[in-house]
Amino acid sequence: MMSMPIVSKVYCSPNEVIRAVRRRPKVPNGGGFVVSDCGQRIVFKVDGCGVLGKKEEMILKDGEGNELLLVRRKGAMIEALSITRQWKGLTRDFLGSRKLVFTLKEPNSSCFSNNSPIRISAESTELSTYRNLEIVGDFQQRSCSIVNSKGDVIAQIGVSKEVEQVMSSRDLYHVRIKAGIDQAFVFGVITVLDYIYDGSTRC
Repeated sequence: MMSMPIVSKVYCSPNEVIRAVRRRPKVPNGGGFVVSDCGQRIVFKVDGCGVLGKKEEMILKDGEGNELLLVRRKGAMIEALSITRQWKGLTRDFLGSRKLVFTLKEPNSSCFSNNSPIRISAESTELSTYRNLEIVGDFQQRSCSIVNSKGDVIAQIGVSKEVEQVMSSRDLYHVRIKAGIDQAFVFGVITVLDYIYDGSTRC
């Protein structure tokens, strides 16, 4: 499968990977979550708005705490008459300037579009198959997928039966990511979904 670097090729594994997502402890209101590999090593961290002190803004970091993505919602005044609410994922280029890498469009419930899918647009012009993606399923139930324009699943969110028996799926779930897919991009999208559905990143 071709590599799909949207944030960085560093996060594109040649093999399918499974990552565990756990709500961060100690900060109950908007603390965020951590992502670990099968060896329980932290791969990513997300600081929610309770940590940052600003609503509708989160930061995705690597396991060492280096910022990878700033995720924020576009101004509410601009969106008032729109059928979607837009979120943006931004990286920093080598000069330190913000660079847009993806946009997520959340259906605006006030505009009679409750049945509209959540759509994601990657900014890369080289990855035409992966420029337009959708969320299929129910993130609130931790049962959904990110699919490309051909309908191929690139990442799948789920909960094992063992986890369901001992703790809430809102606190612990897994993400299966296909080979070649940018994991930082996937968790940037999940950061937005977590906020939209009143998750651990939200104040």
